[in-house]
Amino acid sequence: MTDRAQYDLLVIGGGINGCGIARDAAGRGLSVLLVEQSDLASATSSASTKLFHGGLRYLEYYEFRLVREALRERETLLRNMPHISWPLRFVLPHHSGLRPAWLLRLGLAIYDHMGGRKILPPTRVLDLAQDPAGTPLKKDFRKAFEYSDCWVEDSRLVVLNARDAADRGAEIRTRCTCVGATAGTDGWEVDLQSAEGSKETVHARAIVNAAGPWVDQVLKGTLGQATPDRIRLVRGSHIVTRKLFDHDRPYIFQQSDGRIIFAIPYEGEFTLIGTTDADHDGPPDAAVCTPEEQDYLCAAASEYFAKPVTRSDIVWTYSGVRPLYDDGASSATAATRDYVLKLIGGDGADGPAAPLLSVFGGKITTYRKLAEAAVAKLERVFGPLPAGWTADAPLPGGDFPVDGFDALVAGLQADYPFLPPALARRLARAYGTCARALLGDASDMAALGADFGAGLTEAEIRYLMAREWARSAEDVIWRRSKLGLRLDGDQILRLQDWMDQNRA
Repeated sequence: MTDRAQYDLLVIGGGINGCGIARDAAGRGLSVLLVEQSDLASATSSASTKLFHGGLRYLEYYEFRLVREALRERETLLRNMPHISWPLRFVLPHHSGLRPAWLLRLGLAIYDHMGGRKILPPTRVLDLAQDPAGTPLKKDFRKAFEYSDCWVEDSRLVVLNARDAADRGAEIRTRCTCVGATAGTDGWEVDLQSAEGSKETVHARAIVNAAGPWVDQVLKGTLGQATPDRIRLVRGSHIVTRKLFDHDRPYIFQQSDGRIIFAIPYEGEFTLIGTTDADHDGPPDAAVCTPEEQDYLCAAASEYFAKPVTRSDIVWTYSGVRPLYDDGASSATAATRDYVLKLIGGDGADGPAAPLLSVFGGKITTYRKLAEAAVAKLERVFGPLPAGWTADAPLPGGDFPVDGFDALVAGLQADYPFLPPALARRLARAYGTCARALLGDASDMAALGADFGAGLTEAEIRYLMAREWARSAEDVIWRRSKLGLRLDGDQILRLQDWMDQNRA
């Protein structure tokens, strides 16, 4: 063997599945290297609707196992990350021309009971003529159902899984691409190349291909493996508008084409509307919210809101590509959201001598269970490993009670009385108890350094660069936060210049 760096496991892909698997495996004692061609959560994992949910509409497609697992996971995840995830009460207006009220009631009864709900409150019926949720809606909507699901800051979820994986011994390399690999009798020789052009070959006993929309390209191209498995690329697009209503409950709106969309309070001053389902052709990183999708989402919301939503209300759009397992469904909407794990090699099976596990599909709510299942499959390679541990392990900053967020904010304001209340709350939401590590011994705002706008200071940027792999302004303002909605072009350029000058 050469003096090349050696790992038990190489994970390709820095989205939620790759980072979740890296964290789980590192916590069970495996040496792990994760490589990501861009930034963490730079594709699908930062383009979700940002919900931990069971998938109410998946019941219509008989995805009972997936819904049950996702519903059970909601509260597990909520307990482990109460800074970046919190409960929401969704309002589902009854549309007299679509699904009948009895069917909605039945579906929600199943939703309430099949997941072992303990923290979240149950469904209730609303009189929209009396409840504030009816105020922004057309007057012909008179009844609604209110039920529970949860919000999650999706890209921060990815980064915090990577952070915890690194704290447990994993090595995380962003802007690093796997450009080739050779299977041998004792594993893989893997060729890596950084964004700056430096090259390295490492040895890994096994590879996990968690490249998301690029999983097929990595499997058949980079790794040279022929397989009948295919993915179906489905584009989900969202629009963000000026704030459309004043209360804090999101809506779920049925559509005449059988789809649903959400309208969710977003970042205090905005409303998030999505998502679409459209088969995607072309490179995954070329996904954009098309004019047609913008029109669809505006029309879908306008079916319910008294004041029509138009494209002039839109302040931002985003789009991501879901790498769904191709199960032959007739439409993108009907394609399964369940995950499929395929392990080849390593045990005398067909394929290379070296083990390769590919991850197809999945949804953000079930990422932790997917990671557990992936590591369980890898026991065929590594032998028995310690038991699963992530169900009871908070993510960094999440080590406080599930109902303790307001107390956390109050504690921050007591310890750092110079913080504006809105900034204290934002830092608590983003970093939880780790906000104190960011703030250090600062005694006033000046001690945090220059403010780039919206309370984004040098101290926070240094923390993000040192602890969360941020290398560009885009990493900071769209993935580590959503401050891109508040900063102007000059502020963003100033931020990028500062990061370029202060990069180690």
